Amino acid sequence: MPTLRSAAAPSSQPRSSSSPSSGSSPLQGAMGGGQKSLSTASSLYVSVPCDDRDLDQTSEEGGSDSLSAGEGSDFEDNLSHNMKKRAAKRPLKTTPVAKHPKKGSQMVRGHSQKRSEAPASDLFDAVKAAKSDMQSLVDEWLESYKQNQDAAFLELINFFIRSCGCKGTVTPEMFKKMSNSEIIQHLTEQFNEDSGDYPLTAPGPSWKKFQGSFCEFIRTLVSQCQYSLLYDGFPMDNLISLLTGLSDSQVRAFRHTSTLAAMKLMTSLVRVALQLSLHKDNNQRQYEAERNKGPEQRAPERLENLLEKRKELQEHQEEIEGMMNALFRGVFVHRYRDVLPEIRAICIEEIGSWMQSYSTSFLTDSYLKYIGWTLHDKHREVRLKCLKALKELYSNQDLTARLELFTSRFKDRMVSMVMDREYDVAVEAVRLLTLILKNMEGVLTDADCESIYPVVYASNRALASAAGEFLYWKLFYPECETRAVGGREQRRSSSSQRTFFHLLLSFFVESELHDHAAYLVDSLWDCAGSRLKDWESLTSLLLEKDQNLGDVQENTLIEILVSSVRQASEGHPPVGRVTGRKGLTSKERKIQVDDKVKLTEHLIPLLPQLLAKFSADAEKVAPLLQLLNYFDLNIYCTRRLEKHLELFLQQLQEVVVKHAEPSVLEAGAHALYLLCNPEFTFFSRVDFARSQLVDLLTDRFQQELEELMQSSFLDEDEVYNLAATLKRLSAFYNAHDLTQWELYEPCYRLLRKAVDTGEVPHQVILPALTLAYFSILWTLTHLSGTGASQKQLLSLKDRMVAFCELCQSCLSDVDPKVQEQAFVLLSDLLLIFSPQMVTGGRDFLSPLVFFPEATLQSELASFLMDHVFIQPGELGKSHSQEDHLQIEQLHQRRRLLAGFCKLLLYGVLEMDAASDVFKHYNKFYNDYGDIIKETLTRARQIDRSHCSQILLLSLKQLYTELLQEHGPQGLNELPAFIEMRDLARRFALSFGPQQLQNRDLMVMLHKEGIKFSLSELPPAGSSDQPTNLAFLELLSEFSPRLFHRDKQLLLSYLEKCLQHVSQEPGHSWSAVTTYCHSLSPVENPAEASPQGYPHSKKRRIEGSSRQNREDMSSSSPEESLQLNSILPTPTLTSTTVKNRQPLGGLEEMEEEGGSESELIQGHLLSGNQRSRFLNQQHFQTPFNPSGPGLGNRMTRLSLMEEDEEELEIQNESGEEWQDSDKHSSLSKPGLDLLDTIELNFEDF
Repeated sequence: MPTLRSAAAPSSQPRSSSSPSSGSSPLQGAMGGGQKSLSTASSLYVSVPCDDRDLDQTSEEGGSDSLSAGEGSDFEDNLSHNMKKRAAKRPLKTTPVAKHPKKGSQMVRGHSQKRSEAPASDLFDAVKAAKSDMQSLVDEWLESYKQNQDAAFLELINFFIRSCGCKGTVTPEMFKKMSNSEIIQHLTEQFNEDSGDYPLTAPGPSWKKFQGSFCEFIRTLVSQCQYSLLYDGFPMDNLISLLTGLSDSQVRAFRHTSTLAAMKLMTSLVRVALQLSLHKDNNQRQYEAERNKGPEQRAPERLENLLEKRKELQEHQEEIEGMMNALFRGVFVHRYRDVLPEIRAICIEEIGSWMQSYSTSFLTDSYLKYIGWTLHDKHREVRLKCLKALKELYSNQDLTARLELFTSRFKDRMVSMVMDREYDVAVEAVRLLTLILKNMEGVLTDADCESIYPVVYASNRALASAAGEFLYWKLFYPECETRAVGGREQRRSSSSQRTFFHLLLSFFVESELHDHAAYLVDSLWDCAGSRLKDWESLTSLLLEKDQNLGDVQENTLIEILVSSVRQASEGHPPVGRVTGRKGLTSKERKIQVDDKVKLTEHLIPLLPQLLAKFSADAEKVAPLLQLLNYFDLNIYCTRRLEKHLELFLQQLQEVVVKHAEPSVLEAGAHALYLLCNPEFTFFSRVDFARSQLVDLLTDRFQQELEELMQSSFLDEDEVYNLAATLKRLSAFYNAHDLTQWELYEPCYRLLRKAVDTGEVPHQVILPALTLAYFSILWTLTHLSGTGASQKQLLSLKDRMVAFCELCQSCLSDVDPKVQEQAFVLLSDLLLIFSPQMVTGGRDFLSPLVFFPEATLQSELASFLMDHVFIQPGELGKSHSQEDHLQIEQLHQRRRLLAGFCKLLLYGVLEMDAASDVFKHYNKFYNDYGDIIKETLTRARQIDRSHCSQILLLSLKQLYTELLQEHGPQGLNELPAFIEMRDLARRFALSFGPQQLQNRDLMVMLHKEGIKFSLSELPPAGSSDQPTNLAFLELLSEFSPRLFHRDKQLLLSYLEKCLQHVSQEPGHSWSAVTTYCHSLSPVENPAEASPQGYPHSKKRRIEGSSRQNREDMSSSSPEESLQLNSILPTPTLTSTTVKNRQPLGGLEEMEEEGGSESELIQGHLLSGNQRSRFLNQQHFQTPFNPSGPGLGNRMTRLSLMEEDEEELEIQNESGEEWQDSDKHSSLSKPGLDLLDTIELNFEDF
């Protein structure tokens, strides 16, 4: 198809709008421009000085990416000068779409035909409902077209217009007299732009299936017309012209819908062209066969008919190519880089389908370049469509040879998309590269592959699984390929499986990309799960005597074994890998159950052998013991495998006695716990084995303890043995109830000696502390479940108190590990034995409730300062310390801090101790910011007032420490002081935007801060500033949270307080200046809407007394601190009087429901009006219970107060900042906000 190929590569030079040339509207049947009119139509798309290759070039200047239909649209290129009426609705012979009209087609349609306009909504409603068969709907339209062509075509046009969401229609008069640009401009004016939704994007169930029905209608229309109307120039030419014009519109709905219609129309035409191509090939074969016959057998009439048929097919093919050229050049070339990503995605999706279905014409570099350029698109959906289109092409091996040039040009981009920020795009990129790897040998280099390998460890499972499949086909499949024999897959040989595991080991060990093989196993599970579940090969490799595996390879192979067993048994990926799936299907659950049975039956006999072989290596034994977690333990009974259970218990005892590593002991204790289930028939055997093991460990402990108690010196071996025995007992005490062995008393004796003499090594103290701790918890468990006597409860409490005293003594131990362990155990015990233990109907445990003494609380806080809030340079390690050790230390410190904060929040410690935590909020924000923030939030929920006092206390403590260290001179210039200001700012921000709720807290905080700043006055007669005066600068960070009136009153209060301080005349202190400036009467914009919401338009009628305000303003400073609840009216708010009407009498104002706040808008009142208002001594509005916005709780709030109260109700705040009495009467003056915080000047 030379015509189509030549049109496929439009110039990539910058385009500019051309001046319109003469011609009539295509909607009037005149296609005078011929080939140029359609094939170059959209080349007049708005000019952007850029190259087609750049997908980020789309200009948004002017708010549109294309010219409007009425401003020289491209499809009007040759039609705008001559606006003659159409004499005959027929295509000219020069039209590119129908160069040779089919014989017998109706060329002339007289005006005498009936022009009854069909309802425009019938076709649209039928497609939208999608209740009837689409083919029947198209057949009905074709039948109506045969009866009245103009009316039917108008109905089709209006169907597309309605599908765009436009309520306008094209009438016969418009169709007859108006040009395309005028019609589209008219429709644009009628378009309802109030809503951004249109049928393709509208929400709701009725619109969800519309796009599918819309596309199906177009496909069916072309399919039904391919033997008739498709080659009649009138309908298709005009439809293409209409869609081309609409796709060039500024209106998004027009552009989006018409582009979708045009691309689906193009796709249908491609199918027709493909059918024509097949018919031509068949015709050619028939003609050749007939011509090659002998003269006697040859039929001249058949040859003539075949020649006529070939000529007709050629004409049809040329017409179809003309239509496709028009659509491609007029729509695709411009819309594939539209500003709307949905439009770009449509274009890319459709061109991919053209290449796949009609590769002969479209699978060329001139078309592929559009997909290659769009791989750089900014929008996820467009990139995704590109990759999916390419996947369909690369999956066909017959097409890959024609993709070589494209692959070499855009391979780097495809490889880089593996790291795309959108996971689904990255997944498709990896799958595409997998297809390239399979079907194009040698294209991907080793460097390309190495950039994909690390993705197998990605956190997203879909991406990791796709990378695992790539890895399998690259490294494993060529070496482990299975061949089909006799139509059946040959059973994998043991050598093939061994090769697979050796390659897997080599990749994991040599790549050094990750430390955990579980993630590699999960990545390969979907593509190589059957190989990974070959536990026979795995165990045979591990049990071989002459294996050539190193220590690291053995460890890795054991980890692969455990990971594959876990994956098959549990059916979910390892921790930290996201799947996005909610659960397993019934088929997957069945496979999971079957796999669990298979692995259990295979591994139960082999597990004792594996433990026996690797019993000396802790790194290998610990994961092997974890295998029991994934067994179906009932198989021990059902399959009569008790003898293997006995072997396992023997090996377990040997492992426990041999090792003292926590990982091995925890795994062994947990494995024994799984077997100690009373429901199992073999429980008695396991319980006996457990008793034997504990007896052995207890006897050793008693013997070694006596040696320690009797001697003052122990050698290293004796210390190691005692510590190892205690670790073993502690690990088993954690999982099993060992109360009957009475281990608390010997542990207490050991710890008492350690505290009294200091001769016990810390290796022994640590497990002894843990062992005593578990003993107390198990005893509490017994007493909580039964009716315990008072004696038993008091005995347990005595033990607990004595143990807490030991832990308190250990807080001052020289070894930091002992200190941290004692702190952790203390935190847990104090929390467990706090008052909350009696909740839930457990009042009988009340004798166990324990409150720590002040000395213990002080020591806990001191420990926190010494071990948690330390600078990185104080860790005791060099900067060459490994990163993972630093992270472990940080986690340990966070654990200590979290334990202390829980004690604060649960009331075990005094809340004031939280100041030791809060004062480090800013300095250690990166390490502990989340913990401290959560503690601060919870503390505020418990007691808002107390929490604000603690914040102020934190600042006081920091200020005092800095003052003692540096003195009062130049204090505010120190870096530490600047950090304190930052901390104060962060504290202020923590109060949130609820100014009204925090009003009393802010005033109280400022009052206490002023008192502290003036608490230490200089000697009488001295002009030095008070020692704590610089604290006012910290206090100024809270000033933006104050209301305007509160600022004025606090400023007056400060001035009164400063009168008692000696000061040089004309000299002001900088701290006072800074604080006064923060309290300056510049109204805070937030006060108009204290919670960030717009003012309510409803206003309550206010009845406050102007005389009360004047009396208050003329009173003494002490009385002025009695803050009235009436807030000042803002000078300008969103609720100011909109109608500037002259103020009438008082009665008129009352009738209009005006408020005092409306009247004091000075900038809205004239001088006479303002003075007349200010002369009012008393203004009161009568109470109107039926008035809008009024209720039983009518108050005398001003405009701002009313708005703030409404916002408070909106926020559903359950805390009241005002006494309820102030709402009870209109005549009663508002109560003082500071009733509970009297400001006494005698304090100074």
